[in-house]
Amino acid sequence: MGEFDAAGDLVTGTLLARAVERSDAHDGDGHGGICLNCGTELLGPHCHRCGQVGHVHRTIGAIWHEILHGVVHFEGKLWNTLPLLTFRPGELTRRYIFGERAHFVSPMAMFLFSVFTMFAVLQIMGVSPPAEVGSTAQFEQGLQFARNNTQEALADAREARTSAKPGSERAAKLDAKIAKLSTDLAELNRIPTTLSGRTGLPSGIKTGWKRLDKGIEKMERNPGLALYKLQTNSYKFSWALIPLSIPFVWMLFAWRRQYRGYDHAVFVTYSLAFMSLLFIALMIGAALGVPDDAIATIAVFAPPVHIFFQMKGAYRLRGWKALLRTFALLIFISIIVTLFGLLLLGLGLLG
Repeated sequence: MGEFDAAGDLVTGTLLARAVERSDAHDGDGHGGICLNCGTELLGPHCHRCGQVGHVHRTIGAIWHEILHGVVHFEGKLWNTLPLLTFRPGELTRRYIFGERAHFVSPMAMFLFSVFTMFAVLQIMGVSPPAEVGSTAQFEQGLQFARNNTQEALADAREARTSAKPGSERAAKLDAKIAKLSTDLAELNRIPTTLSGRTGLPSGIKTGWKRLDKGIEKMERNPGLALYKLQTNSYKFSWALIPLSIPFVWMLFAWRRQYRGYDHAVFVTYSLAFMSLLFIALMIGAALGVPDDAIATIAVFAPPVHIFFQMKGAYRLRGWKALLRTFALLIFISIIVTLFGLLLLGLGLLG
């Protein structure tokens, strides 16, 4: 069922992203030249007061047409936006900021589309947290199994040592093996004292805040559920990366008043959309057998290079100025990711 859920997420994301865009209707039923939304007399195909189209759909076929149009065509803007977002992000950002918007998917719509697509791909590829992390009984069973194996190996090594010639190379190797197995067994015997037979999670943490303490207790009892909630919250609250990022971008241009908060929001949102799409491409590439070295190289170098060119083009900076701000933004990104992680953790514990 994961594939069907993922496909549903993809369709939902596309339709939701399209809903953010201003949609145009096609032929359909009218109402005598009166806007069906606000009652204003129509002077053209759109209401000059509220902007709604003059003709609306009222057929089942029109519903399916809207779905197919939204998923497949995305009003044609997606194919105008993707190449620029990938190869000329600064130009795309600048053109959108200065009013050239009819040809492109808006930043928020692009972000929604990329995020929904990313999580749909993750579900299709089966990337999800485990439903259950080992219980106490499973932990104790595995620990006892490791002890028994180590004890048997140690007994075999000691028995072999008795028949080895003193001073020989074989005797020296067996002595080293016996010493290592003895150390391993001692470490295994100390585990119950340090972990109290639990799964390795800290226990007994009390903050004095009942709701938070209850969340910590739930996380200790079922770490798998905690991981699932963390993934779900990252999906639901991915939009929070935008308001978290805007102040840091603003700090890079605080003394340049020609740039406004809206400009930074467009920059941040398009950048986040690209990073999501890049992650999708890397996941698919890894699944298709692209070498790990190539995946790692792209993952390390593509984001800062993209940020550099987007910043250079969007804010019309000289190369060295864009480079300095890129380095600063990379430092800020580590702070942003930390804040976002703390937000998700807090939501998971308090939710």
